Amino acid sequence: MSPEQIDNLHRAAADGAVFAYFGYGSLVNRDTHRTAIFGAVRASVRGWRRHWQGRPEHTDDPISLLSVRAENDPEHVLPGLLVFDRLENLPALDEREFNYHRRVVGMDRITVATDIAFDVPVYIYEGKQEIAAGTGHAILQSYLDAVLQGYLFEYGAEAVKDFIADTHAFDDTPIIRDRDIPRYMRSVTLSEEQRALIDDALAAHGVKYREPA
Repeated sequence: MSPEQIDNLHRAAADGAVFAYFGYGSLVNRDTHRTAIFGAVRASVRGWRRHWQGRPEHTDDPISLLSVRAENDPEHVLPGLLVFDRLENLPALDEREFNYHRRVVGMDRITVATDIAFDVPVYIYEGKQEIAAGTGHAILQSYLDAVLQGYLFEYGAEAVKDFIADTHAFDDTPIIRDRDIPRYMRSVTLSEEQRALIDDALAAHGVKYREPA
């Protein structure tokens, strides 16, 4: 964040007009943000781990939801992006994340990658439990591209591999090849280099693919 962004953040925070949220999926990719935020910084949170699950509403073509759950290992470190937003935008974010519960994150659980002081509410979004747990679901490639491009921008190529290795249920959750006709409403454009890097990392992990219905 620039000095001007930090000054604006501090002034708004003094008026109680700021909240922060921890992004660990598409929200790590700044190109998917749709509200006028104060800024964002790389950060990590302790005590949660990513996993793929079915959505709460089970359909004939169930799409995977990227979520987090509290781990038995409270010291597990999850990297992501800490986003500072205007309090007036919280309803819009809740609407975007309607498949999730908004949870409070203790300040002692957050570590930021830059020297910035803040005292605002911090949230993380946990996916609502799927109704038909254990049923088949699949990951939209267009969504996964947005997520992994975000980690690539923020953390570099190794973070793409780390994301795949550290996210539960990648091994048995197929990926729907919708990159060319994206179903994800906030899809992004990959360069040829980014596409190759992401595809190679997924291939090395042995993921399965499925053609769109």
